[in-house]
Amino acid sequence: MLNKKIAELINDQVNKEFYSAYLYLDFANFCDDEGLDGFANWYEVQAQEERDHAMMFRNYLKDNGVKVTLEAIAKPDKKLTKVMDALQAGLEHERYVTSLINNIYHEAFAEKDYKTMQFLDWFIKEQLEEEKNADDLIKKMNTFGSDARGLYLLNQELAARVYTAPSTNK
Repeated sequence: MLNKKIAELINDQVNKEFYSAYLYLDFANFCDDEGLDGFANWYEVQAQEERDHAMMFRNYLKDNGVKVTLEAIAKPDKKLTKVMDALQAGLEHERYVTSLINNIYHEAFAEKDYKTMQFLDWFIKEQLEEEKNADDLIKKMNTFGSDARGLYLLNQELAARVYTAPSTNK
């Protein structure tokens, strides 16, 4: 049985991951409205990944006999006026998610909950990748985004991103 505080933190993370999916779908909508279907695709794939993460946390709770409580998902509140706003908000959000996962890990460590620590190892590696991808996207936009041809090519690159189901064998 999971420690009550750890179970609550993980349950909260389920809801936070679903919010992340909403946030990225909102970014995808904005990019579609801006005529950047490649950027929209990138964020749609990102939203799918976040839903998968929510389900992984949910399943972990269920596998440990913990009742899952789903809360209302807040409406995304980022005000976007240009694509760079979405990119920067995405990086900021990934850093926030990293802090949440680190907090759960800290609590698991304090409780000597090695099973949860092992489960979270995958997410810690995933967050490193998520932050790097978001940062790389900002760098590419800074380098190529002010040039119409460069923006077109970057949009095409992002349109090629395909969803891949998570593998815990990272």
